[in-house]
Amino acid sequence: MDAPSVVDAVVVPEPPAAVWAIVSDIALPTRFSRELQSVRWLDGAEGPTVGARFEGHNEHAMLGRWRTVSQVLACEEPSLFSWAVLDADGRYGAPQDDPAHALARWWFAVQEQGSGSRLEHGVRLGPSRSGLSLAIDQMPDREEEVVEFRLSELRAAIAATLKGIKDSLA
Repeated sequence: MDAPSVVDAVVVPEPPAAVWAIVSDIALPTRFSRELQSVRWLDGAEGPTVGARFEGHNEHAMLGRWRTVSQVLACEEPSLFSWAVLDADGRYGAPQDDPAHALARWWFAVQEQGSGSRLEHGVRLGPSRSGLSLAIDQMPDREEEVVEFRLSELRAAIAATLKGIKDSLA
């Protein structure tokens, strides 16, 4: 169950440039997510660029509230926007600011499809410890069940985000 991931996609009626303008806005997921509550750019960044960092504040019924710091990994207009979520505060182990040791990697990929675009949204967990690791530590005999539960939450969140984007472009 190392590096589990979830990926989903939709076709939207707008060209990639219009979709890019939406998905490269770091505040977008807060409109559709139950978990991600707020975000803001850090270190004077004002928009997406490789290496830029932003802070996210999250809330989950079983994990409480926490902060993450993310770093933009790819910013290839109009086709790819991805970021690594880091445990800058050491919530799950030693504080980490190296994207190679991310809690998760998220992305939006946009491809032209007919007169519109195919929009993919995904997440790959790990390799560093996260809230999922804490749950597995508490129930090691139920690791597969715990991972599948978390993946089902993420699957629903990704689907809600894609639906929200598609609806806003309709």
